[in-house]
Amino acid sequence: MKPTSIFLIAAALIAATVGCAPRPIEIRDWYDLHAIRNNLEGSYVLMNDLDSATAGYIELASATANGGRGWEPIGTPDDGFTGRFNGQGYGIGDLFINHPDEDYVGLFAHISWERHIENVGIVENVGLINVEVTGSAEVGALVGHNAGIVNNSHSSGSVTGDSRVGGLVGWNQATLSNSYSNCSVTGDSRVGGLTGDNWYYRGTVSNSYSTGRVTGSTRVGGLVGINYYGSVTRSYSTGNVTGSSQVGGLVGYNKGTMSNSFWDRITSGMEQSDGGVGKTTAKMMDIATFMDTETEGLDEPWDIVAVAVGETDHAYAWNIIDGQTYPFLNWQSAS
Repeated sequence: MKPTSIFLIAAALIAATVGCAPRPIEIRDWYDLHAIRNNLEGSYVLMNDLDSATAGYIELASATANGGRGWEPIGTPDDGFTGRFNGQGYGIGDLFINHPDEDYVGLFAHISWERHIENVGIVENVGLINVEVTGSAEVGALVGHNAGIVNNSHSSGSVTGDSRVGGLVGWNQATLSNSYSNCSVTGDSRVGGLTGDNWYYRGTVSNSYSTGRVTGSTRVGGLVGINYYGSVTRSYSTGNVTGSSQVGGLVGYNKGTMSNSFWDRITSGMEQSDGGVGKTTAKMMDIATFMDTETEGLDEPWDIVAVAVGETDHAYAWNIIDGQTYPFLNWQSAS
């Protein structure tokens, strides 16, 4: 570990002890990012992009790091991240993780919610770019298991596992919002373009989408593999989906609530889904699909506005270049 990382963490702990609100710890390289595991309750802010050219990559996050296993996920199922990580819109690129025999695999293994101390782990405003992530169960580019909050984040690359495999989050048991993934996702069961398993009553997915190819065996969906008593709203998927049983364009198996959500029947190659409504590509690029409550499957309008090429309207959750693009989030840009 870099000496500066130790001093930063020590300063934050001392400030907390004397009752002062510590300034967020600044993350500038892979050493700083790795040091988060030494203070899982801390507040962190990413100050720049991280990639294969950033200090610490070879030792900590490359295909040769840790005997070929790559990055060691932050936190564990018993000791999850309960702090706050703000990526400030920067990207973490070229992350390599090869833990095919382990569960809870991602940049973060487990984002936790501590019932008694009311600390909720928050990871937001960050992109995982060109990642290669392999695990067994609970596998995602950003988070293996989310029991906290994931917001305004995205991923690209590939994610591979067995069960509960997702492009951004493997197993979502809390809040996943305003996010997207275009990762290629491969697994066996509970496999989804955004999350493999949106689980139980706290599991919510909103204002999110996925575009990557999804391949699995059972309970496979373009957005969510299984929605088990969770909720999905104002979301969509467009990626190609293949599987053998309980396979759907948007969700493979649904025992929860899915509202105001769609999938592209053409690009997904799927005419069926256990929730949501399938549309043609042209309809998915038509703002009326998301505003006109006469649309099949739309109970209430999305918070969406049409913009010109190169423009973004931050007053609305969603933007669209009508007739040219799918809806995109207000922190994105489209050309």
